[in-house]
Amino acid sequence: MAHATPQGVKLLNGFKRPSRFEKGLGAQLPDAYKKFWREWKLTKPAAVHYIPKESEWERDEVTHAIKPVQNIPLPLIDTPESHQGIWGGEAVIKGFQKRQQTKRRVPHFWVPTLKRSVVHSQVLNEYMSVVVTERTLEQIHECRGFDHYLLKNLACDLRSALALKLKREVLKALQQGCPALAAEPQHQGQVLKEYSPYLESYTTEEIDWYGHTYLEAIRKLQNQLRAAEQVLPHKVEFRSKLINQLREAGIAEAGKIETKDAQPSAEHKDSDIEALTKLESSPSSSSWLSKINPFGKKET
Repeated sequence: MAHATPQGVKLLNGFKRPSRFEKGLGAQLPDAYKKFWREWKLTKPAAVHYIPKESEWERDEVTHAIKPVQNIPLPLIDTPESHQGIWGGEAVIKGFQKRQQTKRRVPHFWVPTLKRSVVHSQVLNEYMSVVVTERTLEQIHECRGFDHYLLKNLACDLRSALALKLKREVLKALQQGCPALAAEPQHQGQVLKEYSPYLESYTTEEIDWYGHTYLEAIRKLQNQLRAAEQVLPHKVEFRSKLINQLREAGIAEAGKIETKDAQPSAEHKDSDIEALTKLESSPSSSSWLSKINPFGKKET
């Protein structure tokens, strides 16, 4: 029956639901954004809420049976507040907790301890007040700077939309030569020498599409498509044709015929509308113009 279906042999292993990048505007997104999406959503992040076991096999303490080791990550919940701060890979954990020995277990949410702190970006030359966790501060100190923390870690480890947006701004600033440090050429050269090696892993298109959520990427693609195909309203097109026909007919109220070499200025932006207004107010042309204008007053 596989040959009788539109999908053919593809249905032999079951029907595959099309992903967001195989239908609609998602299929038109560039490969640069798809690369970022794989790094953000499909790459396995570093273990934060559990300690992974390095060995492949382990012995059970009770039965002494040898069984394979399974490092299964905990399911995490990314709340909207987590994307407004930088939590260092932490998130909300949903589970159960048995608070009394004789009672049933109850649902419980484990939320990381949050604090507000100030971080400094050398590339952007800015101090920012953000909500962070203790792990975020420890990683920033281990990486020896906030910019190194953003540029060294993958998108799956940063997790936060704010951190990804700041990383994109840092990459763009490095690509432009750190314009925020233009007043200090010596310090600007030191910063470029220290952070420029990070640009080797990205192209210009990848930096432009880096750090956007799926909806932001769709809106950006829509804006690009609209800018590439600017549609002229029909009323503007038909009005210009009517004015040109009236000018070719030699009607004085329509104005002079403009040459192709003449460039329109801001003063004559609404010259076509003024010409039509003169025609409507002219007594000589009111008789025949009323026949053309369907919205004009009809004589009884």
